[in-house]
Amino acid sequence: MNVEDLGFNDWFSGHAAEILQPGQNVARVVAVDRNAYIVRSEGQETPAELSGRLRFGIESDLDLPCVGDWVCVQYASPELAIIHAVLPRRSFLRRKRPGKTVDFQMIAANIDVAFVVQSCHYDFNIRRLDRYLVACKDGGIEPVVILTKTDLMTPEEVDGQVMDIRGSGIGSQILPVSNTTGKGLDRFCALVESGKTYCLIGSSGVGKSTLINRLMGSNELETKEVSVTGEGTHTTSRRQLLLPDNGAMLIDTPGMREFGLLGASDGLDESFSEIHDLSMACRFADCTHTDEPGCAVLEAVENDELSEERYQSYIKLKKENEYHDMSYVEKRKRDRDFGRFIKTYKRQRKR
Repeated sequence: MNVEDLGFNDWFSGHAAEILQPGQNVARVVAVDRNAYIVRSEGQETPAELSGRLRFGIESDLDLPCVGDWVCVQYASPELAIIHAVLPRRSFLRRKRPGKTVDFQMIAANIDVAFVVQSCHYDFNIRRLDRYLVACKDGGIEPVVILTKTDLMTPEEVDGQVMDIRGSGIGSQILPVSNTTGKGLDRFCALVESGKTYCLIGSSGVGKSTLINRLMGSNELETKEVSVTGEGTHTTSRRQLLLPDNGAMLIDTPGMREFGLLGASDGLDESFSEIHDLSMACRFADCTHTDEPGCAVLEAVENDELSEERYQSYIKLKKENEYHDMSYVEKRKRDRDFGRFIKTYKRQRKR
């Protein structure tokens, strides 16, 4: 296997030519577990660590390598690669770091399609689905919605959930499947094409690992029995890229309880394109679509041209994203001010 089989194309090659230094090679990050990395190049997987210059030169977690990234490495030994630089990303999946810290957390990079997995039974939540779709659109990734555990619902109930998703304004492809009966799995496998990178995201226990095992044709990933309620158990503990026999690339991710938005304005506009289009007719260019006179969005809600649920989901995500964006800018300013203070203090100590 060569780097082209891992998705390295002319676009990455052009950027690598500008960044790669003598003695370095390109490799793809295939696993990330906290601060530990594994990279793959020319059929060889090697543990890797950051160079000192890269480690101390990063300004944000966005600059850290994530699974799916292409990186410039130098092999210190057959058992260790040093990562010197990260190539630009064609696409990315990121979220606000969980908890109170206002910073980005990279999930994966250079993805063609993201399978957003929700369980029909206990995990079904259209507003949470909106979050994932906004993040995908913001990162330039095509989302496909996978509804699992359909065997725990009646066909009429599953059809009703699909109609609810469509009725909310979501236009992404939707595929109901059952890992138990096998219904829909042939269609799911047919979606995965050679040469493309796919990512599976969703809550814990919705069946992501089982879907990957189906694509791999083996029990590559550990799975556990579901509870009596049909709820699965968290099994994936790290982000990793897997290689099925059909030549595609699959990125598995741990289940995510939180999926906060940060820096996702473009994704909001694309995911809620009907609201973005309506806003072009608002009286004020900076309309917040909450209480301004002449708001075309509010008028569409009043006239039942836009559902109240769809509108409320948009407003909630918009306010959250703007709040986190403001907090992030303030945090970066504090970090820069503190950095300047430290540099000034060191210069004064030398005098």
